[in-house]
Amino acid sequence: MSSNYKFFKHESCEYFPCHKTQNTSDFNCLFCFCPLYFLEDCGGNNKESNGIKDCSNCLIPHSKNGYKYIVNKIREINKDKRLSK
Repeated sequence: MSSNYKFFKHESCEYFPCHKTQNTSDFNCLFCFCPLYFLEDCGGNNKESNGIKDCSNCLIPHSKNGYKYIVNKIREINKDKRLSK
């Protein structure tokens, strides 16, 4: 089974790479805007700056295993929601 849907690199983007990284060959642009941004505990390396979540030091969504991490986190949240009903 192909895993093409888990990785996308957009090198022609004017912001590529949008985070500082040593290795742009594995930089995943699939989650250009992280779906976990609005979670208080997303598990990423973020900080708060003037009341705004600053994710500029987080590479989870842009990592090789970012897709797997994000999908598992969403499943975990959905499972917790179903259990709390």
